Amino acid sequence: MSSAASTSFPNNGKEVGKGIQGSQVSGSEPDTTEDREGGEDAVLDAKIERIYRKLDLRIVPAFWVLYFLCAAIRSNVGLSLTMNSKEKHSLSDRLKLSPHEISTGLALFYVCYVLFDLPANLIMTRLSPHVWMSRIVIGVGIVGSCHAALSAEWNFYLLRVLLGIVIAGMWPGMAYYLTLFYPPSRTGKRIGQYFTAAQVSAAVVGLVSAGFQKMDGYGGLTGYEWMFLLYGLVGVIDGIAILWWLPDRPKPPGTVEQATGWRRFIPTSRPALTGEDAKIHYEDLTRVYHSKPWGVKDIINILQDWRLYPLMIMYFGVVGVGIGVQNFGTLIIRATNPTLTSVELSLLFSPIWVCDLIAILLVTPISDRFNHYRALFFSIPVCIQISGLLVTTYAGGPGNPWPRYVGLLMVGFGLGPTVPICMTWTGEIFQRRHGEVGVAAASALVSGLGNLGSVTTTYALYTGWDSDNRKGPHQFRKSNLVMIGILCTSILSAVTMGLLIKYVDGKKTPEEQGAVMDRAARREMRGQRGFRRARN
Repeated sequence: MSSAASTSFPNNGKEVGKGIQGSQVSGSEPDTTEDREGGEDAVLDAKIERIYRKLDLRIVPAFWVLYFLCAAIRSNVGLSLTMNSKEKHSLSDRLKLSPHEISTGLALFYVCYVLFDLPANLIMTRLSPHVWMSRIVIGVGIVGSCHAALSAEWNFYLLRVLLGIVIAGMWPGMAYYLTLFYPPSRTGKRIGQYFTAAQVSAAVVGLVSAGFQKMDGYGGLTGYEWMFLLYGLVGVIDGIAILWWLPDRPKPPGTVEQATGWRRFIPTSRPALTGEDAKIHYEDLTRVYHSKPWGVKDIINILQDWRLYPLMIMYFGVVGVGIGVQNFGTLIIRATNPTLTSVELSLLFSPIWVCDLIAILLVTPISDRFNHYRALFFSIPVCIQISGLLVTTYAGGPGNPWPRYVGLLMVGFGLGPTVPICMTWTGEIFQRRHGEVGVAAASALVSGLGNLGSVTTTYALYTGWDSDNRKGPHQFRKSNLVMIGILCTSILSAVTMGLLIKYVDGKKTPEEQGAVMDRAARREMRGQRGFRRARN
């Protein structure tokens, strides 16, 4: 294969011209590489699969650790509200926070997340992506550790605001980053793989918080103060390590760039692929190597795209329920069985997220293989969440609280695949129509504005309603029923989106939808992979 590669962009960049060794990736000429039959074509396919597995080893573990730490630091506040409560050393006891003040502080985080998600992701497209991801986790580590110094209501609010600002762009930025290395139809499995870090984090943080409670009083610090300090320190260390490990955006084979300006002071990570692997990846995913510059008009076009809003409503429901369970799960469990100790609460909190993790690993790979049915793979888990909330609300009784706990396990299982599938579907739709900036902006808008669901569950529900403060077997009945209503809206949006994609976009060719046709795009035109070549 020749190391030289040239690319032409007629018709506004919607067609990619000749690539390495004359392979045709043009929208107007046959793709002779893909049309080859027999052993030679099978060898090329095997090389492509090997390249994506190689990228997995470089990217997915780094993202998993990054997301684990950021999710742990973000969710530690919920656990700190009940840690060492018997000794009056919990965060709410030390700061004398009322339920309403707790809800306000938790909601402030998500308000900032909503406001800064889009700007953060757009900045990432203009800067070095691996440096931006490093900046996020270092900032989260520093602000998270500062939670150990909380002394009053006002600085609780301040740190929640700062944490929302520094973490903004992390989740949609990770989804955008994947599309720089993988075709959209292959990102769901990878998003699911590193999204399991949130579930492991929730489970492990719950277990480890029991250990931190045993450290209460060491060095004059409470258990939750030790927790914030140590997680924050590890987060900063991980952010620095990412500068060397996580690859920057891919460059065309043979491209040599000299670092200038501020980049001279930043460690250079080694390329994700080299040699023949880099050349094959260039031909397979040429669109990401030659993305068009974007401006305000492009952002306006994305905002005017009707496809954005059903995705946003889908995300609103599932992320609202997920954050509600994450922040108030221990309080819901305690309401079902007031005799539980704070350590027992932490231990019972963890299995919810184990169920979540299992569902992610089961469903997201299949949803990639049958990517034309994203709406179905989203809606069925949401129905499981609704069933779980009903069980948690009405099952059992004062003398038998365990059926209600089983309902929470069902909610956890149903939550698992929904967020990864929603983000994957966003990338699939908007990369085809709007290119790289479409993925960055749409992912940020779906994640950011969809997180208004988190504001709803943390501020308006559970501790926000007087009726939910009344003790009894159905203490959180009204909040649970509101979440069921939100989830029904998510299902309706998913079904509507699926029908519109099939009967509106399905009548248009990829070129009419604005797609840039490279080898991966042409391969996806043949249809979904199903269970063929089940290795991937």
